[in-house]
Amino acid sequence: MINVCDLQVMKPLLAAHGFHFSKAKGQNFLIASWVPEQIALDSGMDSHTGVLEIGPGIGPLTQQLCLRAGKVCAVEVDTRLKPLLQETVGEFENLEILWNDVLKLDIPAYVNEKFSGLRPVACANLPYYITSPILTALLEADCFDQVTVMVQKEVAQRMAAKPGTADYSAFTVFCQYYAEPEPLFDVPAHCFLPQPKVTSAVITLHMRKERPWDIKDRDIFFRTVRASFAMRRKKLSNGLASGFPQLGKSGAAQVIAACGFDENVRGETLGIAEFSRLSNEIACRL
Repeated sequence: MINVCDLQVMKPLLAAHGFHFSKAKGQNFLIASWVPEQIALDSGMDSHTGVLEIGPGIGPLTQQLCLRAGKVCAVEVDTRLKPLLQETVGEFENLEILWNDVLKLDIPAYVNEKFSGLRPVACANLPYYITSPILTALLEADCFDQVTVMVQKEVAQRMAAKPGTADYSAFTVFCQYYAEPEPLFDVPAHCFLPQPKVTSAVITLHMRKERPWDIKDRDIFFRTVRASFAMRRKKLSNGLASGFPQLGKSGAAQVIAACGFDENVRGETLGIAEFSRLSNEIACRL
């Protein structure tokens, strides 16, 4: 197995295949071998695990996953990487590569087909520009035991934020509705080629087996959350009135009072349980 994180190996390999980094695809390849090793270790995978990897690149994380997991299915959109991956991970019999856009994939059906009898997990070094859509797809697929991703550090902080903090957002609530986030470690910019302008972080999302909230309408719940953060410097009633015009300001105030909240409450201070109460009250009035 060749060490693709070694610049003395990587640069000649890329040159031999005439490969150039694509800014449009947000390509930054790892040049620190401890990072993929640590991701694979912290992911807790073994021979009973099936891993969906998003964007293998030239395969540093893929190698480490294949060494530990029962099966790895890597989804890659950049077909220029075919000959490189043949060299770097072609030896692994427990690996399949799907040349496709993961956002066009029926993820639950694919996982069910490929990982029968295995504990399904997802793992990825996500391009910064498309982090949210891919994370959304992985979480909404609702078919994994856990999802471990490397993202921009600020995104990881938002995913794991607590109510009332500056990083807490509608995206936080979305992530924590589906999973319990566990931040793992930071990855400095110098661990990549080309070097990005930001620090990355690895975080695991442990998917919830149960969601202990009595939410009557999930669409209204997430609409309530988005409305609550739309005007985060103003009172919650303003956001709800804007997000649900049928309520108006007086109706929004009535919803807040019916839930037992102070009239001056701000959405950024509420947790999922409080948002579920709000959304259930709104659902009764629409």
